[in-house]
Amino acid sequence: MRFIPGLLLSAALLTATPMALAEERTAFERQAREIYQTAVEIRTAKGQSKVPELVDYLVSELKTGGFADSDILVTDHESGGEPVQGLMVWYRAEGTASEKPIVLLAHMDVVDALPDTWVRYPFELIEEDGYFFGRGTADNKYGVTSLIATFLRLKAEGFKPNRDLVIVLSGDEETGMISTRAQAEYTAANIDPAYVLNADAGGVSLDMDGNALFYGVQGAEKTYATFELTVSNPGGHSSAPRADNAIYELADALKQIEAYKFPVMSSPLTRASLKMAGAQTPGDLGKAMLAFADNPGDEAAIAVLRADPSTAGTTGTTCVATLLRAGHAENALPQRATATVNCRIFPGVGIAATEQALKDVIGNEGVAFKLISDLVESPESELPDEVMAAVGKALAARGMEGLTIFPSMSSGGTDGMFYRNLGYDTLGIGGGAAKPNDTFAHGLNERMLVDAFYGGLDHWYIILKDLAGAD
Repeated sequence: MRFIPGLLLSAALLTATPMALAEERTAFERQAREIYQTAVEIRTAKGQSKVPELVDYLVSELKTGGFADSDILVTDHESGGEPVQGLMVWYRAEGTASEKPIVLLAHMDVVDALPDTWVRYPFELIEEDGYFFGRGTADNKYGVTSLIATFLRLKAEGFKPNRDLVIVLSGDEETGMISTRAQAEYTAANIDPAYVLNADAGGVSLDMDGNALFYGVQGAEKTYATFELTVSNPGGHSSAPRADNAIYELADALKQIEAYKFPVMSSPLTRASLKMAGAQTPGDLGKAMLAFADNPGDEAAIAVLRADPSTAGTTGTTCVATLLRAGHAENALPQRATATVNCRIFPGVGIAATEQALKDVIGNEGVAFKLISDLVESPESELPDEVMAAVGKALAARGMEGLTIFPSMSSGGTDGMFYRNLGYDTLGIGGGAAKPNDTFAHGLNERMLVDAFYGGLDHWYIILKDLAGAD
């Protein structure tokens, strides 16, 4: 029998059908799966205006589970011309709080998915081949489910915390982050937590056989910045081509960006992260991690790390073209060509310096730049000992006692950047677990291991009971 971290399965269960397995689940597991399914099947993507529907559902579940109107705050925002809501839920301390509150983050929205490009319909939770498939199964409907289900479980048990616990769910983390920014500012002004814990980052890394390698705690993240690059041209009739062409000129600029590699960078956090991860990662990638941690100037190690999508962002800033639009008619020369270039900027570099680097690489003043994101640069967080100890207890309860735990930097951006920027240590300590080939967030056929889903449901339950005291 193969050991799956987070869940010990009997021989009978290994051969059981999903229906038979469902009958073996606890009431809490069945409730969590129902919340998960409902959340995944509500298409909370930009342009769909479905976030309020998910908010209504979660509020209904919370009220049914014993949370009062005074414990729930729904916030209204507009993001990109679309109504978006945020949701905040208080699990209040019994009597006078003896400790400062803890804020818990997740986001309800998802990057949209085109059904005709997926193997399975992306907005239906499908259990198949040991996975849950669907948009948001990993990013971040699992985080939403874990936090909401844990609050409901604690409430049902009559748990009485010694400090306020506050879930903060944003509605447009994947786009404008308008709700995120507003909620962070509200948190600073009205809650002032001891620290912030993020369900949208961190987690267990598994090898290809499903064995736990290590647990990463997100202690920093790269700055997210998006530029529009535009080339304008007088255009004309397609039967009389000009020597200059907006599409070709923009294509040349994008090819320069494709070929450019930003300077190699590292920090004590990223080197420590790669050193610990390298010791657990087999093959050439693990060797490269160790070599880079020892010597960030090792060219061979840099080449290996930058060739692998999972580690490319750990060695410096990255910029990549993500959208294109050009021309206005098939028989007319393009008067305008525009590309969207998304950058993930290494801490300390800055947005302005990154923009200038791209301009220098392109070497064409005719390419106009416009920054279309409005985000912040955030510092690295300290890792409170009590949080790290609680994570260790949660992992031990999942059969992973002694698993290596270390800080890491995310190449992707999360809600956490705003809280770090406001001075709050923010740690990504999600309950998920994934193999190297399971990173499908934002891409096709997003999925999550079924065993990891159920195995991680106790994660927040144990952590919150540990950090917020006992009955």
